[in-house]
Amino acid sequence: MTTDVSESAATAGAGRQAALDAPFGEVCAVRRIDDGALGSAAGDDTARYRGVIADTWTVGPKVHGGTMVAGSAAAATAWLRASEPERADMAPIAASSDFLGAPEPGEVDYEVRTRKVGRQICLVDVTLIQDGKPRVRSAFTFGHLDDAEPIFAHDHDDMPAEPSPDAVGYADTPMGKIVNVSVGADLAMDRGWAPFLDGEQGLPRLRLWIRPFDGDQRDPEVAAYFAMMTADISPPVPMNLGRFGWAPTVQMTTYLRRRPAPGWLRVIATTHEVGGRMFDCDQLVLDSTGAVVAQSRQLALLPQR
Repeated sequence: MTTDVSESAATAGAGRQAALDAPFGEVCAVRRIDDGALGSAAGDDTARYRGVIADTWTVGPKVHGGTMVAGSAAAATAWLRASEPERADMAPIAASSDFLGAPEPGEVDYEVRTRKVGRQICLVDVTLIQDGKPRVRSAFTFGHLDDAEPIFAHDHDDMPAEPSPDAVGYADTPMGKIVNVSVGADLAMDRGWAPFLDGEQGLPRLRLWIRPFDGDQRDPEVAAYFAMMTADISPPVPMNLGRFGWAPTVQMTTYLRRRPAPGWLRVIATTHEVGGRMFDCDQLVLDSTGAVVAQSRQLALLPQR
């Protein structure tokens, strides 16, 4: 009996250590729960998976949007591989997401449905469900990641590959009390692009650095999902215009271009227009080599005064 208890304690300790070392891996660790029942009732192209999103991955009390997209991508990938094993080398290269509600941290279900299977492109829809209610709906396009040298790429050498000496860690700002994601990764902001930190105003643009913990970096697949999440990591850019408050995303499109190299990711967030009711935001994610690994474009509601 003592041996059993010791082994149980050791297993639990290993699980806790894994969660500390690879907290985002826990988000991506989805498991199928329908045992074929949903597939039989709704068609062989449908399945249900379950995952857990810890309170680390929240902004305020609600789950961070990019994390929900990444968790949905993990469920879509698991289903495509299970139902179409010959497509196992495909990745979720694009996601179009609509946010229907704001879930709490904890258990979530992913209802997954195949829309198309092709040699170059597959389409998979995922609905994230909590308490029986749909919260996020994402349409994923699967294809092959771009692992070739780019024919053309913009130069972003003006942003250092690692946080600059004047970078501000989230723990040192009021943002750290709101953006709980900063507990699950190393996260810093470029002070030169964030005048709101000093009570000033400037252009609606932001630059950040984010680095996953070692365990999340070691798993290339989790690192790719982490990059997808990172494409939604910037605070709302209207903060630099003195517009603070909740800026709910209306719709977001996320691209995964390639798996990131280990190290810091650079995030550049810009806008084309901050309107009277809405604003757009483009986020570009570069890895430590300067390669484009993820992108997003979203439309969000402007915080009202």
